[in-house]
Amino acid sequence: MLLLGPSGAGKSTLLSALAGVLGGDDDGEQRGELLVDGRPPAESRGRTGLVLQDPDSQVVLARIGDDVAFGCENLGIPREEIWRRVGAALDAVGLDLPLDHPSSSLSGGQKQRLALAGALAMNPGLLLLDEPTANLDPEGVEEVRNSVARALDDRTTTLVVIEHRVAVWLDLVDRVIVLGAHGGILADGPPDRVLAAAGERLSEAGVWVPGFPPALPRRTPGATRSGGTLLGTTALGIGRGHPRRGHPRRSRRSAPDVDPSTEGIELRVDAGLATAITGVNGAGKSTLALTLAGLLAPASGSVEASELLAAGIGPHPHDWRSRQLLTRIGTVFQNPEHQFLSATVRGELAIGPRALGLGEDEVTARVDRLLGRLRLDALGGANPFTLSGGEKRRLSVATVLASAPRVLVLDEPTFGQDSRTWQELVALLAELLQDGSSVVAVTHDADFVSALADVEVRLAPRLNADSVFRGATAAVLTR
Repeated sequence: MLLLGPSGAGKSTLLSALAGVLGGDDDGEQRGELLVDGRPPAESRGRTGLVLQDPDSQVVLARIGDDVAFGCENLGIPREEIWRRVGAALDAVGLDLPLDHPSSSLSGGQKQRLALAGALAMNPGLLLLDEPTANLDPEGVEEVRNSVARALDDRTTTLVVIEHRVAVWLDLVDRVIVLGAHGGILADGPPDRVLAAAGERLSEAGVWVPGFPPALPRRTPGATRSGGTLLGTTALGIGRGHPRRGHPRRSRRSAPDVDPSTEGIELRVDAGLATAITGVNGAGKSTLALTLAGLLAPASGSVEASELLAAGIGPHPHDWRSRQLLTRIGTVFQNPEHQFLSATVRGELAIGPRALGLGEDEVTARVDRLLGRLRLDALGGANPFTLSGGEKRRLSVATVLASAPRVLVLDEPTFGQDSRTWQELVALLAELLQDGSSVVAVTHDADFVSALADVEVRLAPRLNADSVFRGATAAVLTR
């Protein structure tokens, strides 16, 4: 079954209810009856495998083999059978790494594969997947989809999958259910019948329906819009460091503690232009973005800001203080929850403007404008951690926009978006580009690249003779 609906319709909440993991103070009130194998879901947990929208929340052990084995151990499966299942599950999702590989060093997409492997190893009767391909490269999407198909062929397993993009799962599912934005069911039935009868109506509700693409902003050719270089790199090498802590000059002495994974990157970030960073999972896309944003020190070479961006504070973004970054470079992390600081959505949006010393009238005006533009106005008093995945992503983008930086560095900015919110987010970024800002986006979203990117930085894996990953090479393509 494919579960569809606009962002915030309750899809993830329904999956959590089926898995028997609801019940906290923030989960609201439960009415009616929900049964799995004829019992309340909390009594059937061993029968259910759940892969959450945020893979970080499911990594529990330090080594990937132990992490996949964790669920099986809790089910009391014999040791020999556990390790057979662990190997089969890792093979199924295409995570070709040693069992003792540290889970902390995985990319976001690799963590998604790890979470799916842990669920598959349990041989669940009910497999629940919440946007399992959202942060995967195209090859990874195909591998995960095929591994799920094999799981359905080999076992008596029921699948419920949430995905905004219908095409990935359409030939695998037998049934489509569409939830409404304000409750109830918009459609329920075989995929072909549902999409043929209600495709246009579903598209208007935000569902990604084949044949009903979202409208794209009109943009003039990139070269005619360039307003000068804001950032540039010289023989840049990136490594697997950690974002800086404390005083920037003290932390600069602690360069990444491993060999560079990608070297010799030469690129420019120009005002008015969008740069897409693409490539396979684990190639270093997020690391490159954090280095450009001044949050990681280069492993070699340099990142330098032009005077147009630096405005007298020095050319190296990694040396800038947090307040100096606010109006120059704003960063949206791959995991939205990593940057939430306030107890309310409205308070979250006000943090940046207040740090800039703006008056309360201007703070309120910026907050109200962003709440309305990104369809968050009904959630101003909500706790950011209670939002859906798509809502969290829009909030994380809005918190950066509230400070009006010249350069936006966005890691998977369209993750979890329905077609309407995707369209609005892309249109908003296009307006910022038109006004002379610059966008750098790590993305696997081909539609986003096609709609906005003027330059594509494509990271390709570099392997040694034993096919072991040894970083990536970077190709800079003008679109």
